[in-house]
Amino acid sequence: MDVNKLLYIAIAIGAIAIIYPTIKDLFKKNKPEDAPEGEKKTPVNAAILPLQLQAYERMALYVDRITPQSLIGRIYHPGLSAVDMQIAMVQQIKAEYEHNVTQQIYVSSATWDAVKTLKEQTISVINQVAVQLPPDAPALELNKQILEVFLQAGESPAELTSQIINAEAKRLMR
Repeated sequence: MDVNKLLYIAIAIGAIAIIYPTIKDLFKKNKPEDAPEGEKKTPVNAAILPLQLQAYERMALYVDRITPQSLIGRIYHPGLSAVDMQIAMVQQIKAEYEHNVTQQIYVSSATWDAVKTLKEQTISVINQVAVQLPPDAPALELNKQILEVFLQAGESPAELTSQIINAEAKRLMR
């Protein structure tokens, strides 16, 4: 059970790593402006705003697609081994990340860091759980243990990342 405790600690550290930069950023942005009276913030270019909002939408979709529940639902089929399931899940996470990597130019660095941290943390948990299983274990056993780890962790890192994405997107629309 020590490995489970390590997984919970890894999830907690990942959640903190996701939340801390965003909260720090929010406090900086909520401070009174230091700019002189005559200077105003430059408005977001009207042509860029739709691209930024689309990027936040794609990040929200990516976060949803890499949750263990979503991955398992798309990838699992009876007869698959735990090793094959592990490889397929990690490949899927990485492929979708690579597909969305260009969106980082349109989202805040805090949002992008949260998405990257979530990706790395999800892959890490999948790999850590898979290492605990015997080589001939069925995928169903891997799936159950991965879901159990995420359920026992409390608030999911994906949920926290989604909240960051939503807050940033809403701030753009103001």
